[in-house]
Amino acid sequence: MISSGQLRAARAFLGIDQRQLAEIASLSVPTIQRMEASEGVIRGNVDSLMKLIGALEAAGIELIAEGPDGGRGLRLKKKPG
Repeated sequence: MISSGQLRAARAFLGIDQRQLAEIASLSVPTIQRMEASEGVIRGNVDSLMKLIGALEAAGIELIAEGPDGGRGLRLKKKPG
């Protein structure tokens, strides 16, 4: 799962706008806008969420789930080598 805050932060980490994210995730800009306007965890079409998460992961974002040591977050994946 991904929260709207994680989505906005991921875009900031990658330095891309909503239009660019929509293109790499094969989603519409209004879909990205609705996801970012959600409160808390994004709910919606499972296919759209999977496209979004897949695109973020392919771009180098690692989502961090809430756990005993802290809340939700994200980080850039470690580059090989």
